[in-house]
Amino acid sequence: MAKFVAIYRVPLETMADWKKNTSQEEMMKQGKELGDKMMAWTAKNKSAFVGEGLPLGKNTRITKDGAKDETNDLNYLSIIEAENKDAVIAMFKDNPHFDIPTSFIDIMEVPHMGM
Repeated sequence: MAKFVAIYRVPLETMADWKKNTSQEEMMKQGKELGDKMMAWTAKNKSAFVGEGLPLGKNTRITKDGAKDETNDLNYLSIIEAENKDAVIAMFKDNPHFDIPTSFIDIMEVPHMGM
């Protein structure tokens, strides 16, 4: 079995438009609906997950010149164990994250380091 990292992403423009054009009440309703769908999807695929996923918070970018708060489109991270990339792609086809307009998920295999 191989391990893969899945990073859920929502473009900054999509989030800004949603926050600008959606009432607080509607945001809460949509958030709950998506959360319920994600919980059901995760439960259906539970055997493939390594540990629990992690919501990603505020970003600080560190360079040799110092640290600076930055905004990015990273939303959530999970680790999946599967036979191959095609199995991960098949698993994610019905992921509710795609209900968010313009959203996407990056899947990366974790290479064996040989240590």
